[in-house]
Amino acid sequence: MAMKGNPITEQLFDYIVENFSEEDDLLRSLPADAAKQGVPMIHISPEQGKFLQVLMKAANARRVIEVGSLFGYSTIWLARALPADGKLITLELNPLHAQVTRRNVERAGLASKVEVRQGPAAESLAQMTEKASYDLAFIDADKPGYITYLDHLLRLVRPGGIIIGDNASAAGNVWQWKNNLGANADEYIKVIHAFNHRMATDPRLTSVLVPISDGMCVGVVNP
Repeated sequence: MAMKGNPITEQLFDYIVENFSEEDDLLRSLPADAAKQGVPMIHISPEQGKFLQVLMKAANARRVIEVGSLFGYSTIWLARALPADGKLITLELNPLHAQVTRRNVERAGLASKVEVRQGPAAESLAQMTEKASYDLAFIDADKPGYITYLDHLLRLVRPGGIIIGDNASAAGNVWQWKNNLGANADEYIKVIHAFNHRMATDPRLTSVLVPISDGMCVGVVNP
């Protein structure tokens, strides 16, 4: 029988965060500040932020696309891993969320590296014509749009670059995608499964689902 590894217990989670991905004061303050401004407190976990930074370093990422910034928590993790001449473009539909992201990026001293583009992400991606010129892309937005975003990013991310989709385990239910779990949950699971399946089977990608937090589907663009 294949080893399945150790479950992520509270103690193991605390160890990982404490030793590898502890938040600083700014990152810790962002969720509560966002809530005061009417922005949902939804964001990646600290170990996901560090995992994204590891992937960026592995890809020698200088040009990065983020689809969905909310209040800029993941944006800051990504931008902090950029080199001095690096650039991150983050796409955010909601005007308030885009405004809060810009403010938080400025607080982090990263305004020179980050451009926040407000509007529908599919439209913003369609307008980006720099074929195969980005090193890494991170998708964490509306789930029904994931495959559309992936189609655009496969054009924009270079061979050897990395594409990541968040929430790839669908709150721990993705393996139940064929079951009837209620209208809302079932649709959510189905769209996540469809994205994972596309990442797993598209010949342009070599991919795997990494069981970190709510799951991250990671694919390297093949040469």
